[in-house]
Amino acid sequence: MRLDAAAIRRGCGNSEIKCFRHLCGAELDHFRAAATAEGPLTVACTYQQSLFAEEASERSAPVAFVNVRETAGWSTEGAQAGPKMAALLAASAVQAPDYPLVTLASDGVILIYGRDEATIEAGRLLSDHLDVTVMLREPGETISPLATPFPVVKGTIRNARGHFGGFELTIDDYARPHPSSRDHYAFEPPRNGATSRCDIVLDLSGDRPLFSAHDLRDGYLRADPKDPGAMLRAVLSARDLVGHFDKPKYIEFTPDLCAHSRSNLTGCRRCLDLCPTSAITPAGNHVAIDAEICAGCGQCAAACPTGAASYALPPADTQLQTIRAMLLAYHQAGGSNPVLLLHEGQHGTPLIDALARHGDGLPAQVIPLAVNEVTQVGLEAVIGAFAYGASAFRFLLRGKPRHDVTGLTQTINMAEAILAGLGFEGRRVAAIETDDPDALLERLRGVGHFAAVKTPATFRTVGKRRDLLRFALSELHRLAPKPVDVIVLPRGAPIGAVSVNTDGCTLCLSCVSACPTGALRDDPERPVLKLVEDACVQCGLCQSTCPEKVITLKPQIDFRAGRASAVVIKEEEPALCIRCGTAFGVKSTIDRIATKLEGRHWMYPAGNKRLDAIRMCADCRVIVMSEQQFDPFEGVPERAPPRTTEDYLRRPDSKS
Repeated sequence: MRLDAAAIRRGCGNSEIKCFRHLCGAELDHFRAAATAEGPLTVACTYQQSLFAEEASERSAPVAFVNVRETAGWSTEGAQAGPKMAALLAASAVQAPDYPLVTLASDGVILIYGRDEATIEAGRLLSDHLDVTVMLREPGETISPLATPFPVVKGTIRNARGHFGGFELTIDDYARPHPSSRDHYAFEPPRNGATSRCDIVLDLSGDRPLFSAHDLRDGYLRADPKDPGAMLRAVLSARDLVGHFDKPKYIEFTPDLCAHSRSNLTGCRRCLDLCPTSAITPAGNHVAIDAEICAGCGQCAAACPTGAASYALPPADTQLQTIRAMLLAYHQAGGSNPVLLLHEGQHGTPLIDALARHGDGLPAQVIPLAVNEVTQVGLEAVIGAFAYGASAFRFLLRGKPRHDVTGLTQTINMAEAILAGLGFEGRRVAAIETDDPDALLERLRGVGHFAAVKTPATFRTVGKRRDLLRFALSELHRLAPKPVDVIVLPRGAPIGAVSVNTDGCTLCLSCVSACPTGALRDDPERPVLKLVEDACVQCGLCQSTCPEKVITLKPQIDFRAGRASAVVIKEEEPALCIRCGTAFGVKSTIDRIATKLEGRHWMYPAGNKRLDAIRMCADCRVIVMSEQQFDPFEGVPERAPPRTTEDYLRRPDSKS
């Protein structure tokens, strides 16, 4: 592996860079000396990470490790990979904050669901380790064993919900076997609607999975009953699921920011539509996220327009800071037109390693960045990367994704619309779905021919995704080849304006009351409807609330909106009380009501002074009604009293 130490030094700024040929062997003393020094220490090799960690066990500060061999040096373009190595080293210096944990407890109660003797055999293998119950679906002529140390029942799982340590199953056709079963099981009369609670579910039925995105449901193990190897692996995995387990709390949720609902009318439901595990449910004006079920795909946080849901592994601002550090170091080291390749560690790292060891390796312009889930990446990261000088952005996905990636597709489509609108030509953002290293390399060849911005931005921000996106868009617009003021976005984008048919708008201002971000505003002095476009998140609550149905959403980016004040959508003359002069409504509305009532309603005959009450404020209306001793029922014929039982009993034809 050839090292361009000069390029790495340029990219890493003031850091002290030392190069070795055999640091984990003959030159290990150099590492021991460096480990005793104060300050951060990074080793650009992960092959002997455990050895280095052991040697630095007494060091107060941790040692960072970066792989520059498989990701950069082992490549046909390895001699030109110095800027990429600098970028990888710079990324390691960004410290991610600690994330919260969720503890799941399991007492080892397992339900094994299957069809035949193989299911019972799985129960035998686990009975010494777990509290086993075997449930057979349509057992047929299943042979009855002499004895089992666990119950065997029959049933069909109608519904399953819950999480590892807290599953709840609804079972139909449930029955216990007769103790007198001889050569095969004979069961008691079945019943429906039985409930079973367990910590673990081992599904050997061969039917459809009990859960959507079942691979992401902790504690739910599934294997093809026709594959003995898969069944054995599932049994061995289940055996160890006893005790307390910590998992990351992937999503931090702030209910007050949620724009899901107001007054029983639904607005934003992006997270509900995207969650693959159904961990998100409506809960009044906001949603609720079950941290025990959440598998951390991050699509809810990437799509949340208000920042109510934010990803914690790492937070969006930390992720953008990492991208910033990589690209700035790459450019400082002399690199040009970098391509960011985001991938999941469990999937992308083996592909990159195989490509380095058995193929041509990654191109020198392609900078890999491992994340927990590629679907956690939001629009702010993509737009920020181009502002920092990326020429292209690629997401590496599994050939068969473990869950639906609609949220990521929406992010890519929005990013493409923005970049095309600003003059960035070609397919700048795309997903690569493959499990083949050679196919990955083929999709990456030639991507680096796109031109990046001439002078990359250097901004650094912290905060919620929307704040990051707002600033990144502003910077990219400033640096774009062909900046424009307005870009139309695909439907569902979290940025935009509203269009109001002013002819039908009555300025009832119900939309103002429903707007969760204050994008729609009124004026306490005059009947007016205003819009602050920069605050609009396209939740749709105004559209749902409007009684006249004159509001439509306009997904777009207006780069002038961030500097603009509130825009008046509609303004009318106020209605002034004819008695005290107080403004109490909209003049056109009051006139319209008075016109419709005069001479057409028994309370307001033509020319009658009663109609003046319509043109008064609420206080004056009460005073005038009282002074005039106004009786709203004057002249109305008295209604006949209601009949009672006694009236019927007094009738002549009554038999009583």
